[in-house]
Amino acid sequence: MMFRKSVFLILLFFVVFSCTKKNDQVINSPNTKEKSYLVYQEAVDNMEKGDYFFASKKFLEAEAILPNIDDSAKALLMASYCFYTINFYEDAELNLKRFISKYPANKNIPYANYLLIISSYEQILDEKKDITPLLVSKKKIDVFLENFPETEYALDLKFKLDLINNQLAAKELYVAKYYIETKKWIPAINRLKTVLEDYSETIFIEEALHRLVEVYYTIGFEEEAKKAAALLGYNYNSSEWYQQSYKILNKDYEIPKLKKDEKRKDGLIKRTIKKLLVIK
Repeated sequence: MMFRKSVFLILLFFVVFSCTKKNDQVINSPNTKEKSYLVYQEAVDNMEKGDYFFASKKFLEAEAILPNIDDSAKALLMASYCFYTINFYEDAELNLKRFISKYPANKNIPYANYLLIISSYEQILDEKKDITPLLVSKKKIDVFLENFPETEYALDLKFKLDLINNQLAAKELYVAKYYIETKKWIPAINRLKTVLEDYSETIFIEEALHRLVEVYYTIGFEEEAKKAAALLGYNYNSSEWYQQSYKILNKDYEIPKLKKDEKRKDGLIKRTIKKLLVIK
C-alpha cells in the first residue's frame, strides 16, 4: 500500500512539474504581435548587413503576420525592394503588383509604381533587337506621369522617357537607313516619318529630316525634298544636317569647314575646364 502511494506521489509530481513547465513556456514565449515585429526587425537587420535575399523572405513572412495593415504593406514593399536590389526583377515586379493591388490606398503607391517602372527600365539595357521592352516602359512612364505628375519621381521618369524616346528614334532611323541602302524608298520614308511624328523632340530629328530630303530628291520628288529641307532649315539652320541637305538641292554649294575648336560640341567645355584649372 505504501509502495503504491509512493508511486502515485512520484507520478503526480512529474505531471505537475510537466504542466508547470508548459505553462511557463506559454507565458514566456512572445505572442503573435511581438513575434511579427521580431521577424520584421530580423528582416531589417539582414537588409542592413547586405543579405537582401534572406531579408526579402523575412519581410514576406512579417507581412503575413503583422497586425497593422500599414506595417504589412511596408513589409511587402521592403521585400520588393530587396528583390529589386539583387536584380530578382521577376520577384520584385510580382510583389510590387501585389502591393498595388492589395494596398491601393497606401501612401507609398507612387513609389511602388516608380519602382515597378524602374525594374522594367533596367532590363532594357540587355535588349539588342526587340523594342517591346522599350515600348512597355514608355507606356508605363506615360501612365505614371499622368497619375502622379507632382511626385518627386516624376522628374527622374521624364529624363528616362527622353532616353527611351531617343532609343526608339535611333532604332527607327537605323531601319530607315537600311531601307535607303537597299533602295526600298517607301518603307524608308515611312520610318523617317515615324521619327518626325512620334520622336520630334529627340536628337535624331535633324538627321531624319535630312534623310527625307535625300530620299525625296533621289526618287524625283523635288518639291517634297524642298519642303523637308525648309523645315530643317527653319528649325536647325546651323545644323550639319542642314548643310548636307542644302548641298543636295544646290550642287554648287560648298559646305563650310568648321574651325578646329568647333568640330566637337565639347570644345567649349574643355576650354572652360582649362581656364578653371589656372590658379591666379
